[in-house]
Amino acid sequence: MTAFEEFTSEMNGKQVTVVGAGVSNTPLISLLLEAGAYVTVHDQKTADELGELYTGLSELGVAFHVGEDYLKNLTGDYIFRTPGLLPTDPALKKAAANGSIVTSEMEMFFRVCPCPIIAITGSDGKTTTTTLVYEILKHAGYTCHLGGNIGHPLLSDVPQMSPEHYAIVELSSFQLMEMKGRPNAAVVTNVTPNHLDKHTDMAEYVEAKTNVFRQQLAGDILVLNADDEISKSFEPNEGVELYRFSMRGPVERGAYLEDGEVWFIENGERTKIMDEGYIKIPGKHNVANYLAAICLTRAYASFEDVRAVAKDFGGVEHRIELVRVKDGVRYYNDSIASSPTRTIAGLRAFEEKVILIAGGYDKHIPYDVLGPEIVSHVKQLHLVGATADKIEASARAAEGFSEDALAIYRYTDFEEAIRGASSHAADGDIVIMSPASASFDLFKNFMERGQRFKDIVHAL
Repeated sequence: MTAFEEFTSEMNGKQVTVVGAGVSNTPLISLLLEAGAYVTVHDQKTADELGELYTGLSELGVAFHVGEDYLKNLTGDYIFRTPGLLPTDPALKKAAANGSIVTSEMEMFFRVCPCPIIAITGSDGKTTTTTLVYEILKHAGYTCHLGGNIGHPLLSDVPQMSPEHYAIVELSSFQLMEMKGRPNAAVVTNVTPNHLDKHTDMAEYVEAKTNVFRQQLAGDILVLNADDEISKSFEPNEGVELYRFSMRGPVERGAYLEDGEVWFIENGERTKIMDEGYIKIPGKHNVANYLAAICLTRAYASFEDVRAVAKDFGGVEHRIELVRVKDGVRYYNDSIASSPTRTIAGLRAFEEKVILIAGGYDKHIPYDVLGPEIVSHVKQLHLVGATADKIEASARAAEGFSEDALAIYRYTDFEEAIRGASSHAADGDIVIMSPASASFDLFKNFMERGQRFKDIVHAL
């Protein structure tokens, strides 16, 4: 019996609670029903808001607890939490104390996955690095399964996986909290303040990131960012193969950028992989993403596979994505930038000063690092959302700020901000929506925000 078969057998006849009927848990609910579990769904949305999903699952025998008090009376043999509900939540703690086993779709995937797992986490660059690893291994001829925080749950795909396949998994801090899974290879791209509206403090956030490698064994691979003060201090378990990557020059073992050239070094032997300009997607941060991906795939793919992907890969949607050129103005969608460091990376991707649209939901993270970058790289700042005050304050407090050199505009509506930026743009300008903030004030997620931006730009 396979591990997956053991899991489905284990679920048969059990009382199983699923918290959240969103993207990551909907396939899980179907899987549990097929396994013969008695499923109860707790969701913050009302029955009307869930709509057809509520009706359809109810007809299949799923019980619901919905609305404002959805976390009351959490019970069950097993409780699968949605990634956004941290395991430290009092309702989950109470349920665990009463005997419920609290887990998640991702943690269960790690338990039953039949093939090697390559895991990617970090504050910035996760999705692009994850996609690069997937593309490089695919070019090398492997069958790969891409999922996790990137948007596709993988547990239901396990029956289609074989031991010779690879699972490429992006993991958020929420998914990693109290995670006991073991990836065969893992990277922490960097660790900067993020999601402090959810985590108790920065220490809890950092600790969550370390769970990506805490269960690794001798012979596994760990990749760390030599340029990042927090992640470079992490210590791998005994016998784990450690690689580092750096944008600032040579490392002892790993990938690095030097004088515009990408190199790999191991056992004292240096190999030039490519010139920096060979990489199709723009921005220094994407060079760093390639360095991380090179280290992660070194044991499985050739440098020729890396070069082939670098030449042709145009980037991931919502990440400095060129949407349209209208009247000589280039419009870029960088909706993934939900933190200051992500927006900084986006701004640095362009040689000229840009017109920046920013602002959104406040995750209670500092914005002081953003101000100097805005002064250096932005000529117009168009702000909307709860973080507009913080972003404007950071710009005004930065050395070299001048109202003559940096015009600041404020809006109460997202579309109004985009149209305002467009009205002030001239031939040759770049308009980039890179919010430095989460999307939850106006949208379900950054994808919805990015799509709305693209729709508005195409309608200009």
